[in-house]
Amino acid sequence: MAHSAAPTTVAPVITPISPKAIAPWAAFFGILMLVLLYFVGAEQGATAVISGEAVHEWVHDGRHLLGFPCH
Repeated sequence: MAHSAAPTTVAPVITPISPKAIAPWAAFFGILMLVLLYFVGAEQGATAVISGEAVHEWVHDGRHLLGFPCH
């Protein structure tokens, strides 16, 4: 009669990520989010970077979803 040993599992080693490695990515995504917030919240009128209504129409529903007034 053969005895089967229970399978052994080894937990993977997780290495921590240093703040120095995260900082450039955090800065990149922070700037990206600010640009996105600008286009959704303020891209119209006197501060418009792009003339016309194209950007306003693209982000119109998101503007209302986030509570920005637009008309």
